[in-house]
Amino acid sequence: MNDYERRRRREESNAAGRIAPIIIGGILLIVFLGILVNSCSSGGSQWEDSAVYWSDDNPSNNSSGSQTAQSSNTVPWDYRIVEGTVGDLIGGDMTLLPDNDLLPNDNNYATGDKVWALQYMGAVMKTDANDRTDVTLTSWKPIKSFKTKEAAEADLAKLKLSLKTEIDLVGVYKTTYKGETREFAVLTLPSGQKIKQPIDEQRYAKLKTQKKVGVVLEEVHDYSNYDMAYAKFRGWAA
Repeated sequence: MNDYERRRRREESNAAGRIAPIIIGGILLIVFLGILVNSCSSGGSQWEDSAVYWSDDNPSNNSSGSQTAQSSNTVPWDYRIVEGTVGDLIGGDMTLLPDNDLLPNDNNYATGDKVWALQYMGAVMKTDANDRTDVTLTSWKPIKSFKTKEAAEADLAKLKLSLKTEIDLVGVYKTTYKGETREFAVLTLPSGQKIKQPIDEQRYAKLKTQKKVGVVLEEVHDYSNYDMAYAKFRGWAA
């Protein structure tokens, strides 16, 4: 081997020696960048999960939602029977005049037939932070039709019940204004709602020491869920 070839091989060996560290360094740099990017991505994901978790567990948010849900409630309030006339027939339904209410035509009525309709009214009760209840009544809604008034009244009797019972007496009190004195009794209905009723002096004296009191209640049941009912005060039991 002459001097030229020995010199050429030595230069190639030196060049390879210089390139190898560069290649290895590049590979290490790529691996390091990959680890760094993955770490950043993982950290970002954990931060998002933490933020969502914190938002869901925010006490102010939860209490606000819970308070809204608990402060508003719809209860069955009243029923009535009205006479109407069948109007247009629409598929399996019919309109009921004079208000053009739509009802299922379960009894195959014809246009012009006289029918009796059972109508329903609900009450939306909203309770504020001071336990004061604001009542908003819904409009009357027909829910069922009958061929006779007697049949309608029989159904109504199952939804509105009058009963005598004992309920909790919170207490009695007097107020005086411009020389006039008035007496009141505070009662707790089966629903848990407290109501105030004006009373005379004789009943005030009788109720002062009592914890229970006999009353007449009207129990109004929900037509679609009979177990749901609302009781209204209708007088004192004899």
